[in-house]
Amino acid sequence: MRYLFLAAMAASLLLLLARQNTASAIDGKAIVESECASCHNITGPAPTTVDGVIRRKAPDLFYAGSKFKRDWLVAWLQNPTIIRRAGTMLLNHIVVEDGKDRINPDTIKPCAAKLSQEAAQAVADHLMTLKDDTMKTGVVDPAMKFSQSKARLLITKQLPCSGCHQLQFGKRIIGGVSGPILTEAGQRLNPDWIYSRIENPQYWDPKTWMPKIGMSHEKRELLTLLISSMN
Repeated sequence: MRYLFLAAMAASLLLLLARQNTASAIDGKAIVESECASCHNITGPAPTTVDGVIRRKAPDLFYAGSKFKRDWLVAWLQNPTIIRRAGTMLLNHIVVEDGKDRINPDTIKPCAAKLSQEAAQAVADHLMTLKDDTMKTGVVDPAMKFSQSKARLLITKQLPCSGCHQLQFGKRIIGGVSGPILTEAGQRLNPDWIYSRIENPQYWDPKTWMPKIGMSHEKRELLTLLISSMN
C-alpha cells in the first residue's frame, strides 16, 4: 500500500511538473501581442477623443493586471463569454426598428480566442504584469462584513448604476445593457480596481460615459464590497 501511495504521489508530481514546463514554454506575451493586440489596446493610453472611443474594438488591457483576477482570466480565456451586452461601443451596434433604437444582438460576439489551458495560463501571467503602479492597493478588505440591504439600496435607488449595468439579486435580474455585466463581477474584478473605478472613472477611461459621483469613502467601500460579492 505504501508503495502504491508513493507511486501515485510521484505520478502526480510528474504530471504537475509537465504541465508547468508546458505552460512556461508558451510565450504569453507573444500571444497577446500577435492575437490580442489587433482588438485590444495593450500599451495605452486610453483614447481621449470620441472618434477613438467609437473605433475601440475591445476593452483596454494595458492595466489588466490591476483590473482582473488571474483565475478568472485563465478560465475566461478558455471559454470567452459576453460581458458587454451592447458591445464595447454601443453606438456601433444600434439599429432602428419602428422608429426606436435597439441593440442588434447579431453583431455582439464574444472574443474569438479559445485558448488551451496552458496557453490561457501563459497569457494570464503576462496580462497580470500589465499594471497601473499608481493605483492604491489594500483600500478595501473584501472579507469585511457589510449591510447587503444598504448596499442594494445604494446601487439601485441612490445611484444610477443599474441604468447601465446588469445586476442580479437572488433570482431577480435588473439593469441596463450599455455597461459591463456585474452579476459575476466578484470573480472577475480586483476590489482595489473596483474602488478606483468608482472613485474616478475618467482616470481609467477619459471618455467613458460612467459619471464621476462625489461620495464618501464609506459609500465607495460599500459599493465595492457589494460588487466584489457578486459571484
